Order: sequence, then C-alpha cells, then structure tokens
Amino acid sequence: MARLCLVLGDQLSPSLSSLRAIDRGTDHVLMAELAEEAGYVRHHRKKIALIFAAMRHFATGLEDAGHRVFYRRFDPGSAIRGFTDAVRAHCNEHDIDEIVVTWPGEWRVLDELRGLDKTVGCPVHLLEDDRFVSTPAEFADWAEGRKTLRMEFFYREMRKRTGLLMDDGKPAGEQWNFDADNRRKWSGDPPPSRPMRFTPDETTAEVVALVAEQFDGFGEIDGFDFPVTPGQARRALAHFVEHALPWFGDFQDALPDDEDWLFHSRLSTSLNLGLLDPIEVCEAAEQAWRDGHAPINAVEGFIRQIIGWREFIRGVYWLKMPDYAEQNFFGNTRDLPDWYWTGRTGMRCLQRAIDATRRNAYAHHIQRLMVTGNFALLLGVVPKQICDWYLAVYADAYDWVELPNTLGMVMFADGGGFASKPYAASGKYIQRMGDHCANCRYKVGKRTEDDACPFNALYWDFLMRHEEDLADNGRMTMMYRNVDRLKPADKAAITRRANWIRDHVEEL
Repeated sequence: MARLCLVLGDQLSPSLSSLRAIDRGTDHVLMAELAEEAGYVRHHRKKIALIFAAMRHFATGLEDAGHRVFYRRFDPGSAIRGFTDAVRAHCNEHDIDEIVVTWPGEWRVLDELRGLDKTVGCPVHLLEDDRFVSTPAEFADWAEGRKTLRMEFFYREMRKRTGLLMDDGKPAGEQWNFDADNRRKWSGDPPPSRPMRFTPDETTAEVVALVAEQFDGFGEIDGFDFPVTPGQARRALAHFVEHALPWFGDFQDALPDDEDWLFHSRLSTSLNLGLLDPIEVCEAAEQAWRDGHAPINAVEGFIRQIIGWREFIRGVYWLKMPDYAEQNFFGNTRDLPDWYWTGRTGMRCLQRAIDATRRNAYAHHIQRLMVTGNFALLLGVVPKQICDWYLAVYADAYDWVELPNTLGMVMFADGGGFASKPYAASGKYIQRMGDHCANCRYKVGKRTEDDACPFNALYWDFLMRHEEDLADNGRMTMMYRNVDRLKPADKAAITRRANWIRDHVEEL
C-alpha cells in the first residue's frame, strides 16, 4: 500500500507541502495533462504549452530526485478527462490507501477534490499551500470586522511580517508606498528592456508541436519563449533585476504604442506556476536597492505587487468564494465584443493590447485595467464574460488571482469590496500615459462626434447611468461635480453617442 500525491499544474515547486508529506521512492506522485483543464475556458495556446512543458520538466526533476512519478501525457481520445478520472484510474491500478494534495488555486478544483474520497473510496488530505506569505485563515482574521478591505493596510502587515524594505521597524525610505512616483509617460529614453527569452529544448519543442496540432483556440503558438524550469525562471529574475528593475517604477503605468514589454518582468508566469518563490523574488529586488542598483520607488512598487497585491487578492478570493463569482453590482447585460478575441478594432489602444495578448499571452497591468478592462466596464459587459476572457488569454491567469482582479478591480462588480472606486476613465487617461491616440482613427479630443474616441461618451454615460449607485462614494465627488456642469443638451448628445456605440460595438 502507498500514498498518492496529486500534483496540480500550478504546483511545480519541489518544496510543495504534499511532496514533503510523502516518502520519496515509496509513495506515488501523479501528474496529468488533462483535457478538462486545458479546455474549460478558451485558453491561449501559449498558456497550455507553458503549463504542459513546465509540468514535464518538473516531473523529470522529481524522478531525478528519487520520486516515483506517474505521468499522463495529453491524449485527446482518452476517457480520462479530469482530476477525478485520473485519480480513480490510478487507484484502480495500484494499492493506494491515502491521497494527499496541496490546496488548489481554484474553487472548482477544490470542490472536485473534496468529493474524491467518496468517488475513489480513499481518504483525501488537503494540505496548506505554504508557498505564500499569508494563509487564507490569516487573511480572514485580518479582514474580520472591517467594513471595507484595503490592500494598503494589509500590505503594511506583510512588510512587517517579512521584514522586506524595513529598517529598524520602519519602512525604508521613510514611507510605505511610492506609487505617486510611478506614473511617468515613456518617450523613448531610456531604451526599453525585454524579458529574457528561452529557446525551447526537446521537451518543450515536443509540447509546442502537440499544442499546435491539437488546440486551435486563441493566440499564437509560434515564438514560444517562456521559462519552464526553476533554473530558467531564476535567470529571468536576474535579467529583470539587472536590465529593467531600475526603470520599472517610473514607467510601470506607461502605454507606449510600439512596445510590448517596456520594463515589465513577465515573472508572474513563473511565480504562479511555482517555479519562483515570492520571497526569493522580493529579496532579489530589495538587494538591488540596497546595492544602489535600483531606486526605492521601483523596488517598492515591484515588491508591493507581490507581497501586497498578490497576497491580498488571494485572500479576497478564498474569503468570498464561491458566491463572489456571481456578483454584478451594476447589473451589466452586454456581451463581450467578438473583437476581444481577434483584435480587429479601429480603437488603437485596444487593438494594440489585444494584439500583444494574442502574440504573447501577456499584457501588463495598465493594459488590463485601464484599456481592455476599462472599456468592458464602460460598455457594461457581463462580469463573468470578461472574467472568463482574462482567465483564458493570459499565461499567468489562474482563478484565485484573475477573478478578484477582474470582478472586483476592473468591473467593480462587488460594489467596492476592496476597490475604493470604479477605475473608469475617458480617453484622456490613455492619451496622458502613452501615444496610442496619435495613431488612432478616433479623436481623443472629441466627445460625441462620429469620429470621437468611444471611451469619452461611454465614460460620461457610465457616470450618468450609475449616479445613484455611486452617489455615496466620496472618491467620485469630483467626477459628479463635472457631470453636474454638463448642459442638458450635452447630456442628451452623450447618451445618443453612447447608445450608438453599444449598438454598433462590433463595428468600432
């Protein structure tokens, strides 16, 4: 008799709690490339290739370390479609007396794993995923009694707990947050950096060929260059710290028209797969500041994304699921435009963000929040549709991190559970942060004319339609003062233009 350790596709860490709980060489490790996991949303083909390639390399590493690994490769004709099928088949073939698995990153998977014991007739032990700084229980304790959840206060607790960017109990640089220093528009200097690229080895090339043959979904598969092992991920981290981190802070919100990466790291894919440890990443960034290589605003902003936002979002997910996924504060009813999948729109900012997404399975946080997300918010897209889109198209997207970010931050569909206001903006924000507007067929300086930037009328219409919903939000006071200054004829013209945009959105 042996124990079975089920390792999921985003749990590729040798220090995984379930791997620590079994006897190496005696107990079994099961990994499987599953049709249900690859197809429950329309995943980007590079995302599927990344996960499968990283899984195969990880399995080889476990075998080299002495584990008994049972690995099922993707087979489109197999009757084994999901986790339950894979575990049941393994238990039927082998004498298994106990199953251990580390807590998954998605509620639907947790729900399935909780039913495994009855399905396969074997006890299942779910172990804490201790690859994070905070546990869901600790976050729930922190959140208890708070009317609203704000990342900034949680982030400060994480700084104190980890000691990152702390000097004698006080924040380094004498302030907690340098976000106000991180909003510069980039005009070509300094020259942009690029994430480190990795040429596929034989294992990865085999996976890329498999995905190209078996999956015809969203996104390009050509040019696959993601890190797929911990060693590659650490090299990518070192490359970022050396070549991009010094300028990451200043330009992290910039929206240049002709740059996919600028100074962003792309390390989120490795973090969320388990190839990199979050503290390891943050310590590398902090050391760059202490060595005088990178300024405090860059390092603090980068670390805040990891031990602040990433940890906070995970806490929100496990605190509020499963009902959280169904929230729709504004009562949105619109479908996501088809061109979110093709990029065929004349709106330059959206075309560029979606094109980069199709090619890279990546777009940075401002493209997600203030371009593709902002438009979906203003248009009134059903939250589940845009949530499923983000989950599908980005290689770093897993439900625990994608859903709260999209539903709560992008769409304000929880009514402000943790976002202090809707992140709605007109075209002027996009113009201020980049140079898309100069290359667009629409005019950012116009509001209601036929060639006016669609963001503009939709923005003012959004404010007018939801004034009752947002009237008590103190951070919206200035916006509504501006609404009050509009003449009745201006409001009517805005409504007409916004209605036309919604009716003809596929033609934009």
